[in-house]
Amino acid sequence: MSKGIIKRDIKKLKENHAAAWEDTLVVEEPLEIKIAYGKGTQRKQKDLAVTMRTPGNDFDLAMGFLFTEGIILSAKDVLQMRYLAEQLDEASQENIVLVDLQTDINFDFEQLNRHFYTSSSCGICGKASIDMVQTTCHYLLPKGEPRISADLLFSLPQKLNQEQTLFAQTGGIHAAALFDTNGNLQLLREDVGRHNALDKLIGAALKQDQIPLSNAIILVSGRAGFELVQKSVMAGVPILAAVGAASSLAVELAEEHGMTLVGFLREQKGNIYCGAERILTT
Repeated sequence: MSKGIIKRDIKKLKENHAAAWEDTLVVEEPLEIKIAYGKGTQRKQKDLAVTMRTPGNDFDLAMGFLFTEGIILSAKDVLQMRYLAEQLDEASQENIVLVDLQTDINFDFEQLNRHFYTSSSCGICGKASIDMVQTTCHYLLPKGEPRISADLLFSLPQKLNQEQTLFAQTGGIHAAALFDTNGNLQLLREDVGRHNALDKLIGAALKQDQIPLSNAIILVSGRAGFELVQKSVMAGVPILAAVGAASSLAVELAEEHGMTLVGFLREQKGNIYCGAERILTT
């Protein structure tokens, strides 16, 4: 059985009757991300973030999180990642990840301006401001490119659904998928938190040296909030689509960076909030 799911005996309620039933639940557990940085005797270890996530692809998650927060620029900035299993009981031995950064990585920990705490519902609480994205984004999105047909865009949700194995079993997990401009699925990651699913996806792409994703499309299974747009901008993604709605700040950020943002993408329909020049229609 996947470590991302668990079986549980429940009562299945239908009309006025309750019957015994074995249900499949998505696992939600905390992951603490620690970093080690600095040179020689000045090397320090800091607690960076705690996120409620679905176990699996934890190193992708840590890598993507560090990248989208502007702490690292490439996978080469990381010496190694490992679980701190010796600090935990057997049931929780993979819930702390230590990321060893290269000795020449310099950043002011205090200037991160917050202690990260993330949850599956709200993402990172206490984002400093939209200005943070402007100062840490390293990629300009290609103006007006790539261009894809509306029909190709409409085909992506079904392709996502066909590959969402954990969703098929639980009905309670988010996904982020990376497609090329021919509509071929390149990467997919699932997690109980939509921001975690995207961090896992971006972390995997970073490890494969695919960043910036300047000729790609990302589709997310839920809504498109500010944080998902911010992470996609950091990865150089020109087209971000969501099955759900977009928020006002997400649209503002996408428009400011020249991103194409599409929401409510389902049943051969969608809302293009900005960047419509990349979507070819008749």
